[in-house]
Amino acid sequence: MSETELVSYSPATGEEVWRGLHDDVGEAVSRSRRAWPAWAATSQGQRIELARRFANEVRTDAEDIAVQIAKETGKPLWEARTEVDAVIGKIEISIQAYAERTGRKKRDGALQGITAVRHKPHGVMAVLGPYNFPAHLPNGHMVPALIAGNTVLLKPSEKAPGVAMALLECWKRCGLPEDVVQVVIGGPEEGAALVAHPGVDGVLFTGSAQTGIAINRKLASNPGKIVALEMGGNNPIVVTDTPLITDACALIIQSAFTTAGQRCTAARRLVVVDSMYDPLMAELIPLARKIHVDEPFADPQPFMGSVIDNEAAEGITESFVTLMTAGGKPLLPMRRLKPQEPFVTPGILDTTDIPDRPDIELFGPLLQVIRVPDLDAGIAEANNTRFGLSASLIGGSPDDYSRFWANTRAGIINWNRPTNGASSASPFGGIGLSGNHRPAAYYAADYCAYPVSSNEMEQPRANIAIGLKKDN
Repeated sequence: MSETELVSYSPATGEEVWRGLHDDVGEAVSRSRRAWPAWAATSQGQRIELARRFANEVRTDAEDIAVQIAKETGKPLWEARTEVDAVIGKIEISIQAYAERTGRKKRDGALQGITAVRHKPHGVMAVLGPYNFPAHLPNGHMVPALIAGNTVLLKPSEKAPGVAMALLECWKRCGLPEDVVQVVIGGPEEGAALVAHPGVDGVLFTGSAQTGIAINRKLASNPGKIVALEMGGNNPIVVTDTPLITDACALIIQSAFTTAGQRCTAARRLVVVDSMYDPLMAELIPLARKIHVDEPFADPQPFMGSVIDNEAAEGITESFVTLMTAGGKPLLPMRRLKPQEPFVTPGILDTTDIPDRPDIELFGPLLQVIRVPDLDAGIAEANNTRFGLSASLIGGSPDDYSRFWANTRAGIINWNRPTNGASSASPFGGIGLSGNHRPAAYYAADYCAYPVSSNEMEQPRANIAIGLKKDN
């Protein structure tokens, strides 16, 4: 155990939320490796039963966990509660997904015996969690990994360690064997040590493209270590002809500003065909002005809380000014509500006339509007990014959506739905800088176990029919 302390603070109030010592990565990995053989030998039925007990423990502590999430992230309490619900719902989805994606298969080949396919766990899995969904997103890696028979080391974001510790208590109470799940408290150094440790068999990461690329580069010479990268996006929401302007505006607001824009699937670019621009802006801007921004426990509840810290607030407001200086037309100026706390209002700019728009993930409540002449130009603009996580089309006909779906490069493509709010019962992942073709959610089972093929007979049976010399 290190003597270095980690302290988390509420971004909304600045109060201390949690305090604890940094962990020794080497010691944690050693304990995890010792726990793994017995856990891997535990029957799948027992592992599933323990996962269901975990869901019940989370259900018991649901309100306390939601309060902890709201305090450490600054998101409204109503939204924190939906995150806890997602943690609970993930259990049955993961059980179903494991059975479907990694179920045992056997084929009888008569005299050739039986051909079988089964799956084995990798071993010790390091889960690196983000701050925006400190319970739901790590849980989405951990539960499939545990059901498969892996042990798990969760390194939470240093901004939300208390949430991870609350989940760990639920795992302990459900009867999970010691050290099958551990939380590794620390900062970037501990995260890097976990990634590089030879005793770690897999790295499951959720976070920025910059960090994901660094992990990928670090492990490029180690193909034996499974790596699943779930990164961000410069996500487009494209609006073509529709009479339902009010509904379209609600979908845009949900896409761009839920969780204060701190979702990897949040809409960063609003691509609008010319015919829709004026009527859409006439409703969208007044609606965005009405968004209530406040601390997590305010009454009435706000739509948006704070961003994660003052550094994030300064960064996103500076990005707004930079885009405006480069030629962006402010449609809804972004403001800091409190100079000492990271509350910012939604910002919307028309960046159509900026020749070289930055292709980066602006992680906050900032939406760029881009005008295009028609849907084909809108699809081209949607693809004008190195990322490829989420994209959504609002309006249009079934043929329009078919064209949009076929030609848009993204791992999540929606029609008349927000860019965010993806279902855990579907695969979740992207292409380009958004991921490394290992989608999470329903497909997480694919990277938590590896297939083993076998040819089997109960008794040895063989002969050599060709190529032997005759007896002299």
